[in-house]
Amino acid sequence: MLGIAQASQAQDTRAALIAERQAAKAKAMAPAVLSKAEQVTDWIQQRILTERPSGFIPYFDSVYGGGGFTLGAGYRRAFADRSLWVVRGLYSLKQYKLIEFDVVSSVHPKQRMTLGATVGWRDATRVGYYGLGMDTRQADRADFRFQQAYAQVTGMWRPSSWFRASATGGFEDYSLKDPTGDRQSVSDAYTPETAPGLGASPSFLRTDLRLGLDTRTTPGYSRVGSYLGAGVVSYVDPRHVYSFNVVDLEGVQHIPLLRETWIVSLHARLQTTVDDDDAVPYFLMPSLGSSSTLRAYSSRRFRDRHSLLASAEWRWIPNRLGLDMALFFDAGKVTSRRADLNFFGLQHNAGIGLRLHGPSLTMIRIELARGSEGWNTVFSSSAAF
Repeated sequence: MLGIAQASQAQDTRAALIAERQAAKAKAMAPAVLSKAEQVTDWIQQRILTERPSGFIPYFDSVYGGGGFTLGAGYRRAFADRSLWVVRGLYSLKQYKLIEFDVVSSVHPKQRMTLGATVGWRDATRVGYYGLGMDTRQADRADFRFQQAYAQVTGMWRPSSWFRASATGGFEDYSLKDPTGDRQSVSDAYTPETAPGLGASPSFLRTDLRLGLDTRTTPGYSRVGSYLGAGVVSYVDPRHVYSFNVVDLEGVQHIPLLRETWIVSLHARLQTTVDDDDAVPYFLMPSLGSSSTLRAYSSRRFRDRHSLLASAEWRWIPNRLGLDMALFFDAGKVTSRRADLNFFGLQHNAGIGLRLHGPSLTMIRIELARGSEGWNTVFSSSAAF
């Protein structure tokens, strides 16, 4: 009887141990509880930026790269079934201006198809141009002003959570002018040979076709998943002078480590003008230099017919207060010939950054980067990639 009792006691002990381990495992697998800061940013995103059907909203974006600190607001109103219209505007310290009117409608009960239309006007008062290629100098800078009126329609199809296809078609009208401020004008410093399309103010029928495989949480903020995308952008000049096509290939990979305490994020992008005989205006050429490309360099610092970019980030989460920090490295080049798109002669930079975010939205991104031309500070309201 004593042996049976001891065996029974041992069995009870083992059962209690198993139960304890299962309870601990279940606790570890429980969904993470959002911190107060994450709850605030999530509430802002869900109730103000995305789900709020009607009313005034803040608008976080840029009029055009290099415009400086920007303020924006908008008003939207829901109508019909799963549809809304939005009017919004932006104004920057450099007097860059943007106004847009959008209509968006989800036409499928599961929101697999989204249709939209946009009418807008943009005014960038002093955009920098440094010449073509990688061998330009900061001292080569001259400025231009461009105003752009545009109207377009867009359709996006998402048959599954990881695949999407989109098509955009519309009309764009550009008006090139002398810049505001004290810098010399592009028309005074360059020629049609060194600034293709100089003196022209072309209009285009523009189409943009894209396919993407996307397993990220959201494009606005993600610690896991990947994105592979391909697009073809076509500019058709009704006067048959500046028509051209650009192929755009992009890849993103987020690799979580130690239960997302650290994240390795990788990004690559290639843009190439299809036909080397096409005339591409200098202000529409592929470019590098911005808050999401070569971050130590001014906006669109390098321009030419083809561009290549590679970026890597080591991100870590110091606490659960909606805060990420990152060390990053960017490298890239622009070339006049597609055959020169290789990893020789790349410009590069490195830096450190801080990001305030919600579960699916980057609210503020502040970064300090250093390249061959010195330090640059980045302020942005979107993810780097």
